[in-house]
Amino acid sequence: MPFVDLKAQQQRLKGRIEARIAAVLDHCEFILGPEVTELEAALVRFTGAAHAIGVSSGTDALLIALMAEGIGAGAAVFMPAFGFAATAEVALALGARPVFVDVEPESFNIDAEDLDRRIGAVLTAGRLTPAAVIPVDLFGLPADYAAIENVAGRHRLLVLADAAQSFGGGIGEVPVGRLAPVTATSFYPSKPLGCYGDGGAIITGDDERAARMRAIRVHGQGADRSDIVRLGVNGRLDTIQAAILLAKLEVFAEELAARESLAALYDQGLKDLVATPARIPGRRCAWAVYSILTDRRDHLRQALAGEGIPTMIYYPRPLHLQPAFERFGDGMGSLPVSEGLSAKILSLPIHPYMDRDVAERIIDAVARALG
Repeated sequence: MPFVDLKAQQQRLKGRIEARIAAVLDHCEFILGPEVTELEAALVRFTGAAHAIGVSSGTDALLIALMAEGIGAGAAVFMPAFGFAATAEVALALGARPVFVDVEPESFNIDAEDLDRRIGAVLTAGRLTPAAVIPVDLFGLPADYAAIENVAGRHRLLVLADAAQSFGGGIGEVPVGRLAPVTATSFYPSKPLGCYGDGGAIITGDDERAARMRAIRVHGQGADRSDIVRLGVNGRLDTIQAAILLAKLEVFAEELAARESLAALYDQGLKDLVATPARIPGRRCAWAVYSILTDRRDHLRQALAGEGIPTMIYYPRPLHLQPAFERFGDGMGSLPVSEGLSAKILSLPIHPYMDRDVAERIIDAVARALG
């Protein structure tokens, strides 16, 4: 049983994907070819935002977005402690300092009240300038952007949404991509919309920001490619990856619906056994990952493995306790919600091509293990 079944999707889309790749091989514009432009236009239509910029990965999407704001040495970039390393990496790569914030126990997303406290602490210390906050829409559920924007606006911080897991979700009628001034997403293969390698995009409604980011992704080139008008990176999305994404985008809405159906089935079957993911009114989850909480996590994981059911732990250690980042945090006990989640979280298989009877088998196995 695969944790994510990319082969099933490939079998369904094989003809479309091969036709898309063949077209690229015919025209041989492998870098920023017409499929990149076509994909960007499709992402604009999907989100309703003014601009989408295809880039080389979700990490580079975050990096380029911060570079476009001039964030660097002396800046404080606030981010949830419970999440993937990329958010901290990009801040440090630019000479800025990550400031870790605790998360809400139900949504697993950044806690706006703790964000406000930690901004205040940075201002009181006087060594760093608060510059940006990167909410991470963990497991596909959008963060509370109204509360985050309220805090960020009072302190004049950029809100850069890390939507690596939430593309396809939204709040009310507003899709991910328009919940924050700038959104970064990832097209890593296991993401809800994934390519066959690395890829990402930055989405924004701001014309000037978009122009800066487009320049940065090609080494800071100006209108004349011989002019380097700003510091940049090699951050382009490959044409073949764009072609693959165009084929997958055709069935993306169907796949999101399939994920939601499986999540609802899990909710119903597991609600009396474990803590299931929060259902927050108005928020649409993309269900990149389905994560449960249980005090018997390690026992359950071993029992499921014994029945051939794969699981993952996202994340076994919060960022402020990771060896690479611990000098930027306040140690064990400083972010209790994040630390508690790391001890109880367990992620179950979920993907659009999972049969309902497979999900029911997993539910039954959880019941046997915890019964």
